[in-house]
Amino acid sequence: MEQQSRRGLLKNAAKAAVAVTGAAMVAQNASAQVSGQLEKKSYPAKPSTPPPSAAPAKAPLFSGAVSYGNLLFLAGVGAHFQGTIEQHTQHVLDELEKKLIGAGSSMEKVLKVNVYLNDLKDYDAMNKVYATAHWGDTPPVRTTVAPAAGIPGNSLVEIDMIAYI
Repeated sequence: MEQQSRRGLLKNAAKAAVAVTGAAMVAQNASAQVSGQLEKKSYPAKPSTPPPSAAPAKAPLFSGAVSYGNLLFLAGVGAHFQGTIEQHTQHVLDELEKKLIGAGSSMEKVLKVNVYLNDLKDYDAMNKVYATAHWGDTPPVRTTVAPAAGIPGNSLVEIDMIAYI
């Protein structure tokens, strides 16, 4: 009986410690958001050029990369040229790596990858190239799909990522 009481006390103490730690993390996050430490940053794909003097500036359709706190979200990149799935995959991974480095991150810091294949039959060939990327010891989480309508712009593959900075 005494041993069960001790176990119960230890379990309750552990639950309380987890609850206090979780509350402290929530409070810290809320404090960071209120103080403005977390901000949304956009990384344009190309240097912007001023609009013609008479025309109003248009808002971009989407950002190529956005960071929020220490998270970096990269928009999908495709390969819009004639080539094989291997060439397209290598091109896309190279372009994404350039964007990561430009934003202060790297392939080793990628947490999540979404791969969109124009045709699911290219899965194995894409994987051979994907496996050569510089992911480090722990590859990112990945989802791979083949949208029914294909990939916009005649790319055989499009990839987007979430990384940390």
